[in-house]
Amino acid sequence: MLPPQRVSHGRSRRRRNHHALDSVHPTLCPLTGLPKAHHRACKASGYVRAGLQIKVPKLGIGVSK
Repeated sequence: MLPPQRVSHGRSRRRRNHHALDSVHPTLCPLTGLPKAHHRACKASGYVRAGLQIKVPKLGIGVSK
C-alpha cells in the first residue's frame, strides 16, 4: 500500500537535520595530561575515573614501556 501523499524534500530534510553526528571532544587525563575519550582508559596511565585504573599489558594500557 502506498502512502496517501508524498513527503516533500523540505519536510524530509527538516526531519533529518538532527541526524548529523557530533564531533568527538576529548578531555585531558589528569595524571598524564594526554587527550582521552570520555569513559575510556588512558593509553599511558590506564586512568578511567577517580579510584579506577586499568592495566592491560597485552594492549599496552596502563603499563610503562
